[in-house]
Amino acid sequence: MESPIDRIKLSQSAKDQLTKLKRNTKIDQWNILCRWAFCRSLAEPSIPSPVPIPQDSNVEMSWRVFGGDIADILLIALKQRCHNDGLPLDKDTLATQFRLHLHRGIGYLAGDSNLKKIEDLIAVAMPPQRVL
Repeated sequence: MESPIDRIKLSQSAKDQLTKLKRNTKIDQWNILCRWAFCRSLAEPSIPSPVPIPQDSNVEMSWRVFGGDIADILLIALKQRCHNDGLPLDKDTLATQFRLHLHRGIGYLAGDSNLKKIEDLIAVAMPPQRVL
């Protein structure tokens, strides 16, 4: 499946936030943390604010490195989210929405004061089940 973006370059702010997350979670690969962040933003019901995001850090990766084995699934999730939000599915919109979701998700994870170790990151994805 063709990705909407060939290379992903993060803002310096996102890099700094990811560095904090790497330290806390002990996950040392940018792409893995970026996947968590992207999915965290997709789970948020609101549309990300259309703010300009500088590409001023030295953290850069290809779409395939970002997505790994689940790159196609992540692309489908992005397309579905854009469809649900009433946005067109052209390459430019997908690329813009991807960057907005990625950076918003990084901010959410970095700003979560309860996220101090990898188990806390897992707990974000798997909230406790209610017992009936």
